[in-house]
Amino acid sequence: MLNVLIVESENDQYFVEALITHLNYQEINVVDPICAVDDYKCLGGLSLKRLKEALFYLKDEVQTANGIQKIGIILDRDNETEANRLELVNTAIQAIFETDQSFSSTSELITIDIDSDSQVKMACYFTHVEGKGELETVLKAIKNQDSTYADCLFHWKDCLEEQGKPIKEKEFDKLWVNFYQRFDCCDKKDRYQAARKCNPEASMKKGIYNLDSPVLDDFKQFLSLFR
Repeated sequence: MLNVLIVESENDQYFVEALITHLNYQEINVVDPICAVDDYKCLGGLSLKRLKEALFYLKDEVQTANGIQKIGIILDRDNETEANRLELVNTAIQAIFETDQSFSSTSELITIDIDSDSQVKMACYFTHVEGKGELETVLKAIKNQDSTYADCLFHWKDCLEEQGKPIKEKEFDKLWVNFYQRFDCCDKKDRYQAARKCNPEASMKKGIYNLDSPVLDDFKQFLSLFR
């Protein structure tokens, strides 16, 4: 069975790969390169156009002899409502697959007929913590190591607000994760090769995140659909 996960970026892929490995979901194949259609299709950012392009590319793969059986769509929730994100995904699948089928919730498998001989199952999930955010929001919530360097950024954030130059929460979370991975969880020697040894891909292999956190329960429920 060939299952495909559409993700927004390489960093999302590294995290999903780590979580799949942790769960030992061997039924979900993971191979390089990161954006290979065999396993992952990276959007390189979120937009209706890019999502439609990814689905259009995968549509033909469903109809091959050993074609795709299931497609999962993983997007950041950001500050959008679930209804708005579902509308985006539904618009894309209805346009590309010429169907009236739609999602009414996340982690819901629907079956879409491609033609008289082929069909594909699909589900979607929106990365979040308590209804908002993205991957970095999740990573900040599940860190399991000392985060002194990263946490000191909160003082810097307060200073910016006092000076009337606040930083957006999305940007702050990305910076926090970067500091946590590079300064809190990389030793001094490795920092000289930070681009290789302290980057998101390497960091996901260091056990610096609690992959058993209840924050990930919904995400795991979604991934279990692809076993």
